[in-house]
Amino acid sequence: MTVLIDPPRWPAHGRLWSHLVSDASYAELHAFAAANGVPERGFDHDHYDVPQERYRLLVTAGAVPVEARELVRRLTDAGLRRPKRDRRGR
Repeated sequence: MTVLIDPPRWPAHGRLWSHLVSDASYAELHAFAAANGVPERGFDHDHYDVPQERYRLLVTAGAVPVEARELVRRLTDAGLRRPKRDRRGR
């Protein structure tokens, strides 16, 4: 059971963002996020989007830093990956 975080490289809203996931369960992910002040509104399908400013805090709290490809691979291997639908609903 591990909560993973990728480097803050994803630009949006004038900031860089990381993704926070669990390779075990959504319950673990939600509990970790709640315990570390990550707002529920940051949850996006199968991960939390977290701003660059929170990266070090989350790593200190126990999130394991991994590259984005590793994060997606582990999320997929755990059966927790939920691909987004395109804007046409596919």
